Amino acid sequence: MSNAVSWNLQVAIREGHLDDFRALMEEMVAATRQEEGMRAYEWYIDDDGTACHLYERYVDSAATMIHLGNFGANFAERFMTCVEPTAFHVYGAPSAEVRGALDGFGAQYLGWFGGEEVRG
Repeated sequence: MSNAVSWNLQVAIREGHLDDFRALMEEMVAATRQEEGMRAYEWYIDDDGTACHLYERYVDSAATMIHLGNFGANFAERFMTCVEPTAFHVYGAPSAEVRGALDGFGAQYLGWFGGEEVRG
């Protein structure tokens, strides 16, 4: 078991905001790419452009907090203008600080149960 924190955030894209959301996504991907502790940052959209799933993975809670600080300072307001969160599943054992930061988004926490992390 690693110290990694990951999540799947599901959002509904507000009507008329798809183009703004696409531009914001490009900014967020570019910024997050610079964060050392990021291990996965993937966005998936449905065929009609109304739902998006974000899969994110960070090496540990400290890296997660760096990302959340950047998100809050630079993107949160515009992100929430474009979308409505519909589900948020957080995986691993995030610190109390991370949980406190994510609770406002309605996070559901799931701890490690079994399996194996691929390393390489």
